[in-house]
Amino acid sequence: MLDVKEALANLERTTDSPLFVTLGRIFNEAGHELSLVGGPVRDAFLGRKAPDLDFTTSANPDETLAILKPHVDAHWDIGRAFGTIGARMGDDTIEITTYRADQYSQDSRNPEVTFGKSLEDDLFRRDFTVNSMALRLTGPREGAEPGEVGSKQFVDPYKGLQDLLDGVLRTPGKPEDSFSDDPLRMLRAARFASQLGFEIEPATFEAMQAMAGRIEIISAERIQVELTKLMLGKHPRAGLEALVESGLAAQILPELPALKLETDEHHHHKDVYEHTLTVIEQAIDYEKDYNLEGDFVLRFAALMHDTGKPLTRKLEPGGGVSFYHHDMVGSKLTIKRMKALKFDNDTIKAVARLVELHLRFFGYSDQAWTDSAIRRYVRDADDQLLRLHALTRADVTTRNKRKADRLSHAYDDLEQRIGVIMEQEELNALRPDLSGEDIMRILDLKPSKQVGEAYNFLMELRLEEGPIGPEEAEKRLLAWWASR
Repeated sequence: MLDVKEALANLERTTDSPLFVTLGRIFNEAGHELSLVGGPVRDAFLGRKAPDLDFTTSANPDETLAILKPHVDAHWDIGRAFGTIGARMGDDTIEITTYRADQYSQDSRNPEVTFGKSLEDDLFRRDFTVNSMALRLTGPREGAEPGEVGSKQFVDPYKGLQDLLDGVLRTPGKPEDSFSDDPLRMLRAARFASQLGFEIEPATFEAMQAMAGRIEIISAERIQVELTKLMLGKHPRAGLEALVESGLAAQILPELPALKLETDEHHHHKDVYEHTLTVIEQAIDYEKDYNLEGDFVLRFAALMHDTGKPLTRKLEPGGGVSFYHHDMVGSKLTIKRMKALKFDNDTIKAVARLVELHLRFFGYSDQAWTDSAIRRYVRDADDQLLRLHALTRADVTTRNKRKADRLSHAYDDLEQRIGVIMEQEELNALRPDLSGEDIMRILDLKPSKQVGEAYNFLMELRLEEGPIGPEEAEKRLLAWWASR
């Protein structure tokens, strides 16, 4: 556990660079305050360097730009309307924002931007105390010459350092006021639980439960960003549990709490919700085996892979339970949810394909596949094959060691056979022996539906028999065409 002395040493070491000296000096000479603030201070205490450095200042955006211009390699003002000016100084990217005091109205999806007057007020409006700490870089020491910058001053009016040391998330003021000002902060609490492994303080969590419905005013794009960061954290289970238990998931990802199926008295099925969280954790463990570290597509596919079960659950006469076609239903639900959250088409397609294929392997251990079945598996997985390997392995959560070992060995065998066939046939570029142009020449066709049908015929032939060569493929094509 980090202690105060170690944390302060980390902060001093992380911020001991010419960049901070230069920024403090130029803002001090201009008569303005400047402080490192928020996540970079938190990360500095944890001994980590943030990818971007966030500062806050008493200068307005125009004044900030004028101060920076002579000293930076590049600058941009895309965030000027929100008080933010960005710049690059050497290898560092910085953002400097005028003190803020904005909030949401009751029905707005965008904050009302207003500038604040002091560092303490700016810190008060931030989401959590661990992000409400600052390192003031300006202000002369007693007896200093005009323009001389004094030593850096740690500012922590809301006891954020103690909460950081305790691993606790709480808001600087009343959580109800904070979440009313910006409901997205409720999602950020779950996200930080995932990223940092921190617990959400009880009063803060109760406010999340009471105000979960207010998340509806936040845009899908901003929700998507937070959900993505949550899934890429070190402890996504903690973040997802916070979403479900607070009621936020019911608003933004209802497929997740829906996995808490009502267990019948004979316990005909596993707890699908707990199974899903375990699959996510196991998928993360498999990432390194397939060079997929920090892979959102794999993790989100693990989250969504069984979402079709609630809609397909059926109690069978013998006392069993079935979820026929839950893979296909889940794939459609995944597409619908990811579109609603404004994910890009490529990401949606990749995740949905994995959900659709996640059950394909589970007949292999009963009866080894033919080479043509393996070619279809590879063809259908396409560029998602490595992710499918990881997801399929992660989906084994049985406590029956013999069954788990059998499935693991069966998948080892499948991967071996895929490797052999790939080496023999270059399956990564699986195509028929004749191209579309060849088909049109041989059958004297113009681009049309018939060309596609012929191509599909040759692809099926390729999958069933492997490469047969252009000459034999032409004979088979002509015979197929004549038989139509």
